[in-house]
Amino acid sequence: MQSATVKLSSKGQVVIPKDLRDSFHWDVGSELTLMATEHGLLMQTKQDDQKTLSAQSLRGFLQHKGKVIPIEQLSKPVEYDNDSV
Repeated sequence: MQSATVKLSSKGQVVIPKDLRDSFHWDVGSELTLMATEHGLLMQTKQDDQKTLSAQSLRGFLQHKGKVIPIEQLSKPVEYDNDSV
């Protein structure tokens, strides 16, 4: 998870660093929603502003580059030992 420290200006403004804006696809004019939570302030893309992507634009998005894992292995229950919990 990315994070950044910013300063509040005298006008109550903050600058969101470019790498964070890019990772959320926030461009000039993007509308954001601010919500006060028990932990602080939550900022997210306004629901109306979310862009619709075509299936073609998502091609290869979940591409797996490692070895193929058989479905039988993927379907097995996960076994935890006491050290990993």
